[in-house]
Amino acid sequence: MKTIQFREAVAEAMSEEMRRDESVYLMGEEVAEYNGAYKASKGMLDEFGPERVIDTPIAELGFSGIAVGSAMNGNRPIVEYMTFNFSLVGIDQIINNAAKMRQMSGGQFNIPIVFRGPTGSAGQLGATHSQAFESWFANTPGLKVIVPSNPYDAKGLLKAAIRDDDPVIFMESEQMYGDKGEVPEEEYTIEIGKADIKREGKDVTIVSFGKIIKEAYKAAEKLEKEDDISCEIIDLRTVRPMDHDTIIESVKKTNRLVILEESWPFGSVATEITYQVQEKAFDFLDAPIVKINTADTPAPYSPVLLKEWLPNSDDVVKAVKKVMYID
Repeated sequence: MKTIQFREAVAEAMSEEMRRDESVYLMGEEVAEYNGAYKASKGMLDEFGPERVIDTPIAELGFSGIAVGSAMNGNRPIVEYMTFNFSLVGIDQIINNAAKMRQMSGGQFNIPIVFRGPTGSAGQLGATHSQAFESWFANTPGLKVIVPSNPYDAKGLLKAAIRDDDPVIFMESEQMYGDKGEVPEEEYTIEIGKADIKREGKDVTIVSFGKIIKEAYKAAEKLEKEDDISCEIIDLRTVRPMDHDTIIESVKKTNRLVILEESWPFGSVATEITYQVQEKAFDFLDAPIVKINTADTPAPYSPVLLKEWLPNSDDVVKAVKKVMYID
């Protein structure tokens, strides 16, 4: 095992797959000469050259469309958005072409594309740069949506995404690129669509994904130390396809569920999980499900308001105590 940063895990995954398959290439704003806006493609231009690591104009609709056409002709493009907020400029190509082309062509075309970049809030960047669109993209048949929370998962899942024959939305976080974690020296991939139990527990299940899961870890440690409450934490890793079975089996064991998500509450991933659990494990629930989301407003710029807007470990502690009927 070796310890590397999240950004290095992303770069390693892309580089290894580009060495393995000449049809894989990277394109996006500042991915080449600048080594990536967050240095997640550092050194790749030097190794692979400007034909496979391509700087694009600030024109997401244009280069997203180029990627779709390229994939239809046998390539495997990786499209980096400087932030998924900017993917909205190219969302017509993602939703109406990449996601639908296989069905609308009667299976004549696969669209093996990875659209990747940062999601969610990254501090005081304002309302238009602090949005999480996991549930938007997951609502689209034909797309797979992955949101890793650590370097190990990021590398294994990104390699699997690049090899996948369907379009994959791969969502990272600006605030995680410097996070360090262990990854194997040898080749590995992680199966898309499998959640991971990051912490075993018996009293309550906490489901989360992405960088906000760190708040669940903090809450679990505090609850165990101060209240002797044992929390089981499930990292979804893949939002679509969603691993319902792992969640259901955990709820059958703990009989309580808290969902932590960094996005607006209406029509969220947490809403879908809530429905699935009440449908398939209702009789095992000893308390109503509690979901924790951001406030139902655009993200504020003020640091004081932003702190209130984002979920935190105290919110998780309160939610767990609520389903445990404590206080």
